[in-house]
Amino acid sequence: MASPWSVGIRPKRISALLGVVLILFTIWAYTWYSFDLKLLEVKIPSKGGDTKIEDMQDDKGVLFSLVRNEELDGMLSSIGYVQKRYNNQFHSDWVFANDKPFTEEFKQKVTKTFTSGRAIFVRIPVEYWSYPEHIDLDRAAESRTLAQSKGMAYGGSEEYRHMCRFNSGFFYKLEALKPYRYYWRIEPNVKFVCNFKEDPFEVMKNNSFIYGWTMTMGEFADTVPTLWDTTQTFLKKNNGLISKKNMYNFVTDDNGDTYNLCHYWSNFEIGDLEFYRSKDSPYEKYFQYLDKAGGFFYERWGDAPVHSIAMSLFVPSDKIYHFANTGYYHKPNQGCPVDEFVRQDLQCDCNPRKDFTFHKFSCTRKYYKVKGLEFPGPAED
Repeated sequence: MASPWSVGIRPKRISALLGVVLILFTIWAYTWYSFDLKLLEVKIPSKGGDTKIEDMQDDKGVLFSLVRNEELDGMLSSIGYVQKRYNNQFHSDWVFANDKPFTEEFKQKVTKTFTSGRAIFVRIPVEYWSYPEHIDLDRAAESRTLAQSKGMAYGGSEEYRHMCRFNSGFFYKLEALKPYRYYWRIEPNVKFVCNFKEDPFEVMKNNSFIYGWTMTMGEFADTVPTLWDTTQTFLKKNNGLISKKNMYNFVTDDNGDTYNLCHYWSNFEIGDLEFYRSKDSPYEKYFQYLDKAGGFFYERWGDAPVHSIAMSLFVPSDKIYHFANTGYYHKPNQGCPVDEFVRQDLQCDCNPRKDFTFHKFSCTRKYYKVKGLEFPGPAED
């Protein structure tokens, strides 16, 4: 059967002894998990040291959210959709990360709501969410002021730049993610309006996929004016990193002269963590080069174009997968299966006429063309 994401659709003494052991274990477990067997908080040292988290092993992958305390309501909303459409069936763990300590209210409400898996709370190390020594703080501040004056979205935000840098080069280094092979990024205030008949982590694993996405679009040009030139300089200094079966032409229309701004919308992405953190990872080399160039702070480089360019260059095209029928919504865009049978089969609650997945302003048609596949969306108007 085709994948729903493919576009086609004993004696008393011994008993007493065991009873004592069970009571002692219960007391230990009750204490260990801070009076909540579903609540596990990983405390990560700022520098060095290893947190023992062997009990967190999960070969299916982990849900991951970067979220602030003030986004509690939005996170609870997302959890509700994820449980209803996916996790009540597949029971994946969920790691919640914050650059500030999570409040007790946040942890308790999330744990109470997220009943289909284990909630793990992480504070991001300071060095993952701060300025590297080589950054000129005055220049960075001037850049934010200029961007804001031009009306750029998040142009004046210092926090947004730290977030983009973290999502580009640090999330996969978190101690809490080390036991897992795959991650699925989920943000506050997102919706899933179709059922998941298969576990996306199993789809990734069984097909050796490295990256999965659900929507594409173009980046704002004024946020990444030097990202492509910096990438080209990196490639000239590091020969042999580009995959032979790459998706290079997904991110350029003129054989590499310029960046066409196409990217996978990274607020939904499912990835193989080994790609990012393996010893010989081209991605880590790429990120380190970008980081030293300073564009996360002197411009407003986002993790979406950084991830997308990296995947297009370093990953074979057959290892990138489109999860097409997730019914995913992130303001302002809605994904909705265009095939009526698929919508009924997955019990989707959406209007296909509002689908952005295959919209003419997305880069999805470009993706299928580069892969040499028939475009599964509707004809252009």
